[in-house]
Amino acid sequence: MRKRPVAAAVAAVALCGTAAPQAFAQRPAGQDETFLIQVHQGNLAEIAAGQDAGRHANSECVKQVGAVLVRDHTKLDADVKTLADKLKVRLPATPSAEQKKQLAAVQAKAGTSAYDTAWLKAQEAGHRQALALIDQEIKAGKNSQVVAAARNARPVVAMHLDMVSGGTCHMAGHSGMSSQTQ
Repeated sequence: MRKRPVAAAVAAVALCGTAAPQAFAQRPAGQDETFLIQVHQGNLAEIAAGQDAGRHANSECVKQVGAVLVRDHTKLDADVKTLADKLKVRLPATPSAEQKKQLAAVQAKAGTSAYDTAWLKAQEAGHRQALALIDQEIKAGKNSQVVAAARNARPVVAMHLDMVSGGTCHMAGHSGMSSQTQ
């Protein structure tokens, strides 16, 4: 994290009055800042993958799951961006290089029967990684707002994993989505 000049800290204390100690205590630690960055990039990757499934999937189930991912990860990312802005965490504009590479590998199968299977397997792996990241934040995060965001995202990501588990599309029973995604 960047160090702020002492004058800025003094000004912030003066502006915040007695709430200043709590505000500084809530500033994200390395773990929390890393979580926000990684989850944002994950959301961007899932939105792109969901859009790609809408264009290239062969089965209606994969197209529907893709649409759910776009909808849910767009909502989750809006919440992440709001929190990151509030906490002064700068977010990247694109998914990670590895996420882009993985999407490109799936896109290379567009127009073939292998696309849906590759897409589902990539989504399963991505959502397993996202759950591990979320669980680590819930366990070790220091900023209560970031930990709360992780807790709120967990059931949505777990539901997505259920929809793609085993590299098979499982849309039935998931069309309503949780209240957190509407």
